[in-house]
Amino acid sequence: MTLGYDLYWSFRSPYSYMVTPRLQALEAEYDVVCNVRPVYPLAVRTPEFFDDRDPLWFSYFITDVFREAAYLGLPFRWPRPDPVQQAPGVGYRMEQPFIHRLTHLGVAAAERGRGLEFLAEAGRTIWGGEAENWHQGDHLQKAAERAGLDYAELSAAVDGDTARHAAIVEENQIAQRAAGHWGVPMMVFDGETFFGQDRFDQMKWRMEQKGLARRG
Repeated sequence: MTLGYDLYWSFRSPYSYMVTPRLQALEAEYDVVCNVRPVYPLAVRTPEFFDDRDPLWFSYFITDVFREAAYLGLPFRWPRPDPVQQAPGVGYRMEQPFIHRLTHLGVAAAERGRGLEFLAEAGRTIWGGEAENWHQGDHLQKAAERAGLDYAELSAAVDGDTARHAAIVEENQIAQRAAGHWGVPMMVFDGETFFGQDRFDQMKWRMEQKGLARRG
C-alpha cells in the first residue's frame, strides 16, 4: 500500500532546504509519495510577526541554522540575494518578485509530478552556497533540468497565469493552518501534523506503524 503525505515548504526556509534530502531518500527507498504544497514564507504572509521579536530569537536562529547544516553535512550559506527582500522603514512590506515567482515555480513543478525533485534542486541552488545571484543566468534553469523539468515551459506556465498559481498557494496556506500549524517545513500524514525538519524521524516512525514498506 502506497502511503502519502502533504509537504508544506518555503523557498525562504533553511530548514525546508535541510529536510528535503531525507524526504527524497524516504521516497526512493519506501513506497511513499509526497504531495508538495509550496507556501509563501511567514515574512511575506504576516510580516508583523517579526516586528517585536526578542533580539535573542534571531541570534539563536542564525547560530542554529549553520550548526544544523553542519550536523547534517549539507552545504549552506545565506542566499545571495535573499529570496525575501526588506528595506529600512518598511521591513518586509514591499514588492516581493523573487519569492512569489519561486513559489509559483514550485506549484507548477508539483503539478508536473516533479515537485520534490524541484524543491531539492532549487533549494540547493539557493541555499547551498555555490550560486551567486541564483536568480540570474541559468541557475534555476539548470536546477529545473536536474529535476527533470523543461524550465522554459515551466516559466511560461507560471508567468502566463500568475493569478492561478497564486490562488493555489493560497489554498495551500489555508490547508496548512487547518492542519494545525503555520510553519515550515510541515508534513501532514494520515491527519497528523509534523512541524519542523527535526520531526522527520517521528513521521517515518508513524508511517512504519501504518505499514510503510520498502520498494521492490
